[in-house]
Amino acid sequence: MSADVQDDAKDKTASEKLASEKPKPRDPSWYRAFRSLSRATTLLIAVLVVTFTWAFIREIRHISTQPISSWTEDSAADCAVVLTGGPHRIREGIDLLTRHSVQKLIISGVHPQAGWRDILPLWPFYGEIHDSDVILERRSRTTFGNAQQTLPLVEALRCRDLILITSRTHMRRALNTFRAEFPPGYPIVPRAVIAGSVEPGWTEVSIEALKALFYSLWAY
Repeated sequence: MSADVQDDAKDKTASEKLASEKPKPRDPSWYRAFRSLSRATTLLIAVLVVTFTWAFIREIRHISTQPISSWTEDSAADCAVVLTGGPHRIREGIDLLTRHSVQKLIISGVHPQAGWRDILPLWPFYGEIHDSDVILERRSRTTFGNAQQTLPLVEALRCRDLILITSRTHMRRALNTFRAEFPPGYPIVPRAVIAGSVEPGWTEVSIEALKALFYSLWAY
């Protein structure tokens, strides 16, 4: 009797051992696919975040180190274009015109209702400037629009080269946009001016870096 009990116990132990060695049921195929997709999505997001952070920091570095060429260089060209939207830009263009460093001055992004004397009330003091030397471009509202609307004016004026006048923080994006819109190899000379303090603030640089990243996706 005890032998039978022992045999039953052995059989039970063996059955339990075999049951424990059976492979566990696999997860449903849809669940495995979902986990794989989640891992791939997480990896993609991580790559995008790292790429964006690297590009953002690079743009900030380029913008912050843009030289103030209006202080250090004496530029000359057939024409100059001023991109409105900040202080001292128009004055810089007028100074080039009065010094005969350029023959024609284009002011791009002017308000549709603004006249030349509204833009520069001190016009009478610049006696050597003629109305025909200044062209007001009133259609553009963005940097991309500035480049698009300036190109036909430059072609009509037969400008062989162009001085681009804008703020220090705006220059990198503006120059890249103009070079992308103008014919390859067309001479564009950057002339950056100070919009406020010599060293631009963090907020100003950060906003411009975000704009530059957005423009880099489609404008240049």
